[in-house]
Amino acid sequence: MSGDAPLGPIIDTTPAERPGPVTLEGRFCRIEKLDPARHGDGLWHSFNGHDRLWTYMAYGPFADGSTFANWLDERAVMLDPYSYVVCDRARGHPLGIVTYLEIRPAMRVIEMGNIVYSPGLQRSPAATEAQYLLARYVFEDLGYRRYEWKCNALNEPSRRAAARLGFTYEGTFRQHMIVKGRNRDTAWFAMLDTDWSGRKAAFERWLDPANFDSRGRQHLSLSALNTEGQGS
Repeated sequence: MSGDAPLGPIIDTTPAERPGPVTLEGRFCRIEKLDPARHGDGLWHSFNGHDRLWTYMAYGPFADGSTFANWLDERAVMLDPYSYVVCDRARGHPLGIVTYLEIRPAMRVIEMGNIVYSPGLQRSPAATEAQYLLARYVFEDLGYRRYEWKCNALNEPSRRAAARLGFTYEGTFRQHMIVKGRNRDTAWFAMLDTDWSGRKAAFERWLDPANFDSRGRQHLSLSALNTEGQGS
């Protein structure tokens, strides 16, 4: 018996589904389940020589293509983390890796992380579209109610990306991890299923061709659209 103790609302306890080997198609990119045989050489070509991509990762950079290939083989068979590749829509060239992790179907909680975008993908419409497709899959197809984003608290680009994409900052876990022999404080962000309608609208307005001029420059930023949605 709870007596007069306050309790949260009663919710549907049906578990969410686990992510699977789907293909998510957009106007700028295509997301596919990681397949080392198909994606390995292209990813190595996209990542090789850009060691700073791995600064905040628990792994990398890799000494050579063989070492990278072995790592990809290991990642491809894991169910958590579950890895996908972001491919250029026009050419099919693999440009980045994205991962669902900390997958808890019973709690309907899942995290987006271990994001490695090559220089050719960074700060592009495809990079944003990939996150839209992944969030839509999480909320609309898999049935999660909480979508998390965590990063090293010193990783300012990741923090800015989380806020721009519509994740809400929830706090910092101090001395949360030891990564590559260094302390890591972890900044926590999340997007809820109750947020998704507004976030989806902001994504789609930003991705609309009418939001870009003839040189591909945006008229309205995604940050502004998300702020506008919060105020409505």
